[in-house]
Amino acid sequence: MSQRARRAAVALLLACGLLLTGTACGGGKSEKSGKKATEEATPTATSSAERQKFAKTRFVANAGLAAGATYQWIVKPFRNGSFKKGADGRTGSLVKAGLAGTFAYNRLKAAVNNAKGDPTLTKALAPVTAGIESLKGMGTKLRKGEAGDADINDFDNVIKSVKDAGKSADAPVTDKVPSFSDVQKG
Repeated sequence: MSQRARRAAVALLLACGLLLTGTACGGGKSEKSGKKATEEATPTATSSAERQKFAKTRFVANAGLAAGATYQWIVKPFRNGSFKKGADGRTGSLVKAGLAGTFAYNRLKAAVNNAKGDPTLTKALAPVTAGIESLKGMGTKLRKGEAGDADINDFDNVIKSVKDAGKSADAPVTDKVPSFSDVQKG
């Protein structure tokens, strides 16, 4: 047998071996297929204690991100004078503040939804929800440079109210500054 024929025979055997091995690994029906496999894949319901625990955790995470973004890209630049006409980097600061305002509003809404899993948090946040709703158009207002002292203070006060509500419900919120790419994604 020539060297060329041997190489072809070895290649053919390897290809057949791989083909047989690949079909043996999956695709066929097993004992777990059908109804039994679906039952195993179906998530189980969590207990109310677990749901409450995770509700607080998610609330703290979302409220912390909102607080961090608000402070980093809205309150701090405003206090430093970055939003004033003629300030260096004003346009960039306003765009970042607009994105951060939208991001913070989004995270606050998510935090309120998370709080619905815990009765104590729900009661604590009840007076704050109207303040959160008032921030809805703040991102656009910031981006256009139309936000004034009162608007920035309102934003800061809502964040403080959410933090206080979390603290009263045994879910203390600390500022977590998200990366700017996270803020851009929303």
